[in-house]
Amino acid sequence: MFTPRLSRNVQILRPSSTVAVSDHATELRRQGVDIISMAAGEPDFATPEHVRQAAIDAIRAGKTRYTAVQGIPELREVIVRKLERENNLSYAPEAVTVSTGGKQVLFNAFFALLDPGDEVIIPAPYWVSYPEMVRFAGGVPVPVTTHAKDGYALDPEAVRAAITPRTSMIVLNSPGNPTGAVYPQATLQAVAELAQAHDLMILSDEMYEHIVYGAAHLSVARFAPEHTLTVNGASKAYAMTGWRIGYGAGPKALIRAMNAIQGQSTSNPNSVAQWAALSAIADSRAFIEMARSQYQLRRDRIVAGLNALGLGTPLPQGAFYVLADVTPIHHDELEAARLMLDQARVAVVPGTDFLAPGRVRLSYATSLEQIEIVLERLGELVRVRG
Repeated sequence: MFTPRLSRNVQILRPSSTVAVSDHATELRRQGVDIISMAAGEPDFATPEHVRQAAIDAIRAGKTRYTAVQGIPELREVIVRKLERENNLSYAPEAVTVSTGGKQVLFNAFFALLDPGDEVIIPAPYWVSYPEMVRFAGGVPVPVTTHAKDGYALDPEAVRAAITPRTSMIVLNSPGNPTGAVYPQATLQAVAELAQAHDLMILSDEMYEHIVYGAAHLSVARFAPEHTLTVNGASKAYAMTGWRIGYGAGPKALIRAMNAIQGQSTSNPNSVAQWAALSAIADSRAFIEMARSQYQLRRDRIVAGLNALGLGTPLPQGAFYVLADVTPIHHDELEAARLMLDQARVAVVPGTDFLAPGRVRLSYATSLEQIEIVLERLGELVRVRG
């Protein structure tokens, strides 16, 4: 039987260590086992009504044809106003590109900026796709470790120490997935100065910017605009994960290159989703505040509950994830995740692919009632394992 020869690019991609756990959870559900998932990285709220209505209006108006590769002008103009209003950043519409989710913005950027062997500094624990995208584009991911005892704060001196003649980019993700860390102004300024001094690009993923608790979100582009690509999207803030709209703003030459890549791959993002995103970005303050206040209640409860069980969990300043120390359950986070699934019927994401050994990620984008059940189930497991 003929077997296609796969490209080197595909062969260097690392399989996810979470696949086995995810597949096992699916099989248990198929068997009728009551599994509570704390793995999903998406809001549990419905997309706001005015956003859904904007999509319906667009369909009825026949706005269903191809658009400009970089997105409709109306959406890019709304993004420009949003960046000025909320982030104190000034861009022209041609310095903004819209893609099929934030992930495509990142993908386009890595391919536009990296040559084989270029190094990319990524604070760890990190979102699992950063290093894989870097490798796929021919680059070399260089993790810079942050620590739970420090709330996963980033030390700019550690970034400085990681810079070599091959360094091309620095990835920042604040508020962060999976840590929930929010970088303060001093950290952002220090990293911006490093980028300027060494002629590096900063890729600033700000997808969770509106989900913060008592911390101020700042965009690093305020301190190094010519060295920064700011990435954001509709998924998290407006509960629009399935709509797949992300955007990037940065130097015009980079945006043109990213548009060229997009033009030869996917072309324009979904036309109807663009009009929905326009409505969301233009006016969703009430929804954002409602969701943020609910997330904070959930965060406070799950962190207190996990710590009371002896599963050490730092208090995150943003996003809707916690990283819990599960070594009291098992010293290996993959085995701990399997035990949590098999014995407590709770699905989590092991920290292996986040570079967070001994920890698992739990998403608290779920109801307080579900969180209480999860804590009760995990309490039983901890007592059995102890």
